[in-house]
Amino acid sequence: MTYEQVKERLPLVQFGRADEIGVVKTTFNPHFDPRVDPKAFEAVRSISLDFLDGKLVTLWIGFEETYKWPKLDEFVDGFATALNLPSPWPVRRMARELACDHFSVQASMIAGGPSIRITDEEAQNTIAERREEAVAAAEAQVIGDLRSKNYFPSDCPAKGDVPAISRVVFKNKELAEQNGYKLAKDCQ
Repeated sequence: MTYEQVKERLPLVQFGRADEIGVVKTTFNPHFDPRVDPKAFEAVRSISLDFLDGKLVTLWIGFEETYKWPKLDEFVDGFATALNLPSPWPVRRMARELACDHFSVQASMIAGGPSIRITDEEAQNTIAERREEAVAAAEAQVIGDLRSKNYFPSDCPAKGDVPAISRVVFKNKELAEQNGYKLAKDCQ
């Protein structure tokens, strides 16, 4: 689903901006929002949605204790039947999870009520890879000092001594050196 498709079904949901790796997370709380018809989301406490590059990759629905299947095993059996999924679901930590075809469906108890999470596992792998790449890129960054023409690798404590007004950021030391900067003596 896209943002637009979600908005068609949940007009009150709000979306923020994507983070640096393309993830947007939002939560809709029909149980606590007075603008929502309580009958439209009966026993639904909250709905969380995660998007990657504008596509829904995780849907989590948390239900109240009063939901028609209040116990985890009843909840799993009821959802499996309703969605025509096999049952029982294997135990995974404190939950039950069914995994197939790059997706997982997980049922658990949260805050006294049952919950269901549907996850695109390939998208989760993409998110993990992008996070690792972002960390590596941040570690490769160097801070240059406009006054001294020295650069400071990310792991050099002396980089904190460069005043903000004199800072220039380079993607890596090679770019800093191409621009005439030299490794600071405090970092050798």
